[in-house]
Amino acid sequence: MIKLLVGLGNPGPDYDATRHNAGFWFVDGAARALKTTLLMDRSYHGLVARTTFAGQTVWLLEPQTFMNLSGKSVSALARFFKINPDEILVVHDELDLPPGEAKLKFGGSHAGHNGLRDIHAQLGTGDYWRLRLGVGHPGVKSEVVHWVLKKPTLDHRIAIDQCIDRALTALPALLAGDMNKAMLLIHTSKPPRPKLPKPEALPDPAKEPTAPPMAP
Repeated sequence: MIKLLVGLGNPGPDYDATRHNAGFWFVDGAARALKTTLLMDRSYHGLVARTTFAGQTVWLLEPQTFMNLSGKSVSALARFFKINPDEILVVHDELDLPPGEAKLKFGGSHAGHNGLRDIHAQLGTGDYWRLRLGVGHPGVKSEVVHWVLKKPTLDHRIAIDQCIDRALTALPALLAGDMNKAMLLIHTSKPPRPKLPKPEALPDPAKEPTAPPMAP
């Protein structure tokens, strides 16, 4: 099961609503769903909450180290409580997905994401779970830093929030380690449209029974 749920972002009010803080938005929602509160814990360099799920301890973490030192916070908590990398889920913004889409994956490279880069370095492996929240791409590589540190447009923010709400419905499956079920919930961008009942066939007048002749 997942024992440590990490949201990536940058601390402070200047960054609260920026694309790079999508991971924080998800963990804030998870904390509400689990009825727990994140509080600053300097031992782990971040906002931390401890709760239980299915009788097991679960930690929520939002590193307050700034993005490029996220691994300092993650590794401090994971090592102290002996949490293995494959029991960690890191939620982060993803340039390669459009707003409104999310993907769950295990392992792989950091793909240039500074938060993941430092987590890789501090844990010594990339073998942990990631939930990638699409924030879109500016279209030009030189604009990426400016893009992630800006607020999304209103329509993009609505799409990201709806995506997070959908992903939060998979939270019980994620924490239980049922990743196949979680993927089915998360990767479905839109709920399937209900099938409409087939319209009842209208009676064919030519086949209608004729009334018996009236007696004289």
